[in-house]
Amino acid sequence: ALMSDQSSAPCPCGRADAKNRVFAYGACCGRYIDHWDESPAPDAEALMRSRYTAFVRENATYLQATWHESQRPLQLDFDEGVKWLGLQVKDFKPTGDDRAEVEFVARYRLAGRAVRLHERSRFVREGGRWLYVDGDQF
Repeated sequence: ALMSDQSSAPCPCGRADAKNRVFAYGACCGRYIDHWDESPAPDAEALMRSRYTAFVRENATYLQATWHESQRPLQLDFDEGVKWLGLQVKDFKPTGDDRAEVEFVARYRLAGRAVRLHERSRFVREGGRWLYVDGDQF
């Protein structure tokens, strides 16, 4: 029952419909994270959102699978005590046929301190899949 409870929970990425209702995980990032073999994210923004959600859920497998091999870390360590607070996508634009950039602000709390991670991320599409390459932090 745990899986179905999770898939109907609000998606951590915060994507909402026209009435400002946050989509359920299973109808949002979950379909890419839980089925990344068959159902990769359709664009760089969807990939970026699903990677944020994977960070919230500490899903290292998905994060590494969607990281371009030129930049992929050998292992991911999640900071203990990080509480993710929300994601705001500020800009999303294609920069070429198989390239795109997404600017976002992710907020989290660590040891009682509020932190803003503001990044313009670069993505590339290879073999029909979008991958995170790297980003510039502000």
